[in-house]
Amino acid sequence: MKTLLIVGFLILILWNLGAGLYYMLVDKGSSKRTVNALTRRIVLSIALILLVVLAQKLGWIQFHGVGN
Repeated sequence: MKTLLIVGFLILILWNLGAGLYYMLVDKGSSKRTVNALTRRIVLSIALILLVVLAQKLGWIQFHGVGN
């Protein structure tokens, strides 16, 4: 379940990144759709980072070192 949530967030982040690129190419600066898509991507990225940190603090996930 945790993995699906993280993968879902990553898919949404990539979707908004692609939407921002598409709007940038199609609109040629005539609308704010590019800015809105990239703003949503930033908000989702920050939310994902906070979710991972919160899950670690609550003991839902445990970090492990590389090579341990």
